[in-house]
Amino acid sequence: MRAWPGQPYPLGATYDGVGTNFSLFSEVAERVQLCLFDEAGHETRVGLPEATGFCWHGYLPEVGPGQRYGFRVYGPWVPERGHRCNPAKLLLDPYARAVAGQVEWNAAVFPYRLDEPDGPPNVADSAPYVPKSVVINPYFDWGHDRPPRTPWHETVIYETHVKGFTIRHPAIPTELRGTYLGLAHPAAIEHLTSLGVTAVELLPVHQFIHDAHLVERRLRNYWGYNSIGYLAPHNEYASGDQLGRQVQEFKQLVKALHEAGIEVILDVVYNHTAEGNHLGPMLSFRGIDNAAYYRLLADDPRYYMDYTGTGNSLNMRNPHVLQLIMDSLRYWVQEMHVDGFRFDLAATLARELHEVDRLSAFFDLIQQDPTIRQAKLIAEPWDVGEGGYQVGNFPPLWSEWNGKYRDAVRDFVRGTDEAVAEFAYRLTGSSDLYEATGRRPSASINFVTAHDGFTLADLVSHNQKHNEANGEGNRDGESHNRSWNCGAEGATDAPEVLALRQRQQRNFLATLFLSQGVPMLLGGDELGRTQGGNNNAYCQDSEVSWYDWGAADEALLEFTRWLIRFRHRHPVFRRRHFFQGRRIWGSDVRDVGWFKPNGQEMSEQDWAMNSARSLGAFLNGEAIPEPDARGEPVVDDSFYVLFNAHHELLAFTLPTRDWGRRWAKVLDTDQPLQEQRRVTSQAGARILVAARSVVVLRRVE
Repeated sequence: MRAWPGQPYPLGATYDGVGTNFSLFSEVAERVQLCLFDEAGHETRVGLPEATGFCWHGYLPEVGPGQRYGFRVYGPWVPERGHRCNPAKLLLDPYARAVAGQVEWNAAVFPYRLDEPDGPPNVADSAPYVPKSVVINPYFDWGHDRPPRTPWHETVIYETHVKGFTIRHPAIPTELRGTYLGLAHPAAIEHLTSLGVTAVELLPVHQFIHDAHLVERRLRNYWGYNSIGYLAPHNEYASGDQLGRQVQEFKQLVKALHEAGIEVILDVVYNHTAEGNHLGPMLSFRGIDNAAYYRLLADDPRYYMDYTGTGNSLNMRNPHVLQLIMDSLRYWVQEMHVDGFRFDLAATLARELHEVDRLSAFFDLIQQDPTIRQAKLIAEPWDVGEGGYQVGNFPPLWSEWNGKYRDAVRDFVRGTDEAVAEFAYRLTGSSDLYEATGRRPSASINFVTAHDGFTLADLVSHNQKHNEANGEGNRDGESHNRSWNCGAEGATDAPEVLALRQRQQRNFLATLFLSQGVPMLLGGDELGRTQGGNNNAYCQDSEVSWYDWGAADEALLEFTRWLIRFRHRHPVFRRRHFFQGRRIWGSDVRDVGWFKPNGQEMSEQDWAMNSARSLGAFLNGEAIPEPDARGEPVVDDSFYVLFNAHHELLAFTLPTRDWGRRWAKVLDTDQPLQEQRRVTSQAGARILVAARSVVVLRRVE
């Protein structure tokens, strides 16, 4: 079999209805073989006949969808210069749109001899033990699919896992559980729509690898932060064969969510790959052009820069690496119709030399790209390298996981002696972090819990982590949780302890959805989901991580639904602009006011106190600075929110009549929703707020 010359672009395998064009970038290659595999695993090798601008390419008539393939790259094996070509290793196409199979951890998948890492290359053929790239059919009937384009300030994000959400759902057919089609099932979508979320943020669905050390312990990389294919949806979430079906099913998922008005945001891992450090396997990039794809140590290119704690970092200084990432992003937006991305360890992407550069080439590319700059862009603004904590330092297009919000809210709710000013900044959108760069409150992605750490139920129940099932002697994950004064560690039947835990969950949820910025709910927190105290369940593809729908806390679920509906109804809790703290539009009352429990406004001295565990916040719904779609002023009710983080009941005195004459209680986290009593109080009245509770009052006069 011989290939026609074909075209250098697009990279990857492109089926045109008659045949398939193949193209692979490698600056270091001396020649490249395309390897085709039949159903029995027999291999046919075809030399790619042309190289244009370091892109090796060829066209094969009559090769079409479902064809499994890989590459063998011939070139230098000089590790001390950063070159690791080894044609004995079958390599995945970096531009593969689909992948079949997983790695079988045989010694052949490593490019060196296990007993001599610094010796000659390992010439054992890896083809029987590695996944294969798959040619796909790109055609799909999107019908009338339209992106919801939910404005940032109206967005409510639900972070979830394709398999974990669906694998035990009783209303989803057994054959669809754990799959893209399971998440597209009406029962799954009904939960999301009844909850009121506007976007799902999916843990990684790029093709990923289960690490050898996990497989040895009979575990799996459940979270998926171990990417090997940036254009391929992970094959294990397909309901049937993996010969391209995962692409069609992922598109069906997006289409179904869009029909329900829900956006799809992908958690993407462009900072490192599954090939690890210099002792890792050879699966793709390392064997194609190691020095181009990876950041190597300048004084010893045998070794890798590691800003991620995973063994390697992608080389963002190389234009072909930047091209791969941008091509991947455009593919997921244009062909897969996703609405946004959350970039894992995004500070790594900004490293051009050593320091984190806010205006690096990657962010410049995003800024000028007409497709990607319109997507929702979320940064995890840190990595493990020096200077890697970059909350507040990303460019104007970006929103950020606000780690300072998480820490401040946790500290305040648990009643620590922390500066109350920090809590107030986080509650009102973190203007101290974002306003100076021209951003708005929506730059702050607010969260209390996320996939990485305790679930909400575990956060208020455990003072110590319980990661024994991970097989690392409970040494992994955050070293400890901070005391919640919730009584005995773990499960207990003491009514007062259970009541406190339930109230603390309601406090966290209420604070989250009453805060300015974009709330992100960890999927399952609305159900009371527990991981048994495991705060690092990355390897737990098991009941530890899967949603237990049969054990759902129905009262907590209804409380969460009420909060989200309340937020959607009242624009004062989701303003597009920061509070100014001054009179607006001729109003006699400021847009925001801060009060002590005695009803007096907070002074500079009060803000400086580190022992304040209570706060009253007035939010003026008549002083919202943005107009509606018709250019008319936005007017809402005004609210007074009382926070008591003390371990004792506290009496709050309502402010003077200038702030409101009469108030109606609309929420009290001391009580389950069905037990709430709607009472009204006059200005100057005393409102009793239970220990560790949040009360919301609406101004009625």
